[in-house]
Amino acid sequence: MLLYSELLLTKGFTFFGAKDFTFNKTQKNPARISMQKGGLDSDGREFKTAEEMWREQVGDESKKTDWYREGVGYWEGVEASNDGVLGGFGHVSETDIRDSEAFLNGIISEVLPNAANGQRHLVALDCGSGIGRITKNLLIRYFNEVDLLEPVSHFLETARESLAPENQMVSDMHKATNFFCVPLQEFTPEAGRYDIIWVQWCIGHLTDDDFVSFFTRAKVGLKPGGLFVLKENIARTGGFVLDKEDRSITRSDSYFKELFRQCGLHLYKIKDQKGWPQELFAVKMYALTTELPKKVHQTRSKVQANIPAIIK
Repeated sequence: MLLYSELLLTKGFTFFGAKDFTFNKTQKNPARISMQKGGLDSDGREFKTAEEMWREQVGDESKKTDWYREGVGYWEGVEASNDGVLGGFGHVSETDIRDSEAFLNGIISEVLPNAANGQRHLVALDCGSGIGRITKNLLIRYFNEVDLLEPVSHFLETARESLAPENQMVSDMHKATNFFCVPLQEFTPEAGRYDIIWVQWCIGHLTDDDFVSFFTRAKVGLKPGGLFVLKENIARTGGFVLDKEDRSITRSDSYFKELFRQCGLHLYKIKDQKGWPQELFAVKMYALTTELPKKVHQTRSKVQANIPAIIK
């Protein structure tokens, strides 16, 4: 979103000339090479490099302003419901939450071991919170406080109503505290407030420069030992897919990893979303730390690579 809703999930496209977007496995740093690889837009047009695409889309201040304005504008026309923010695929919400909860459980037990016995007051930030779907169904059950960040006002108002104390089935020790109606690229968190900053289905609306700028600023919002969780659609071609309608980009795994490197972030854990419809982009979850972890935990799905098709 920047649109911070559940957007990229539904944007599937047929890939043409996928061979043009693969990289040579003998290269020493395929992640950096991936950003020099080509990609497609939603009309099937090919770009030789990500730089070429970004130069065309946001090459001057006026174009960049339009990019973000039109992205928010797209979501302002979407119904504030599960089906709306999930592009008509509201039925995948349960599957999404299930795997996210398993991923979160592992992180809390490994990184925040004193949280289970109540010795740590846990606070999370839900970036691209949309209508509060992830906060309501997951985060508020694990964190004492959750702040929501969402630039689309009618989504945020729906979240505020849904998460009001009288509508909750959780303990009084768990609550939604702050509702920030601010675009991701303009937000700076309070220093040292969050144990986890959860970023899901919204980072595709940020340009590469603003991606790096956001995570660099957001680091200060983490408590000691805190981390980021990024859950996003993945372009399987090694390049990217540009959605011209909602002004977003779906990046490949190697593209993400190069951006993480530029942000000074380190992979703690990575996992594929399972049980996902074949017509949708594959989805990965990344746990990211500001310090180099002793060991990277990785779970690879045995499901074949997903080549997304056009969704009407």
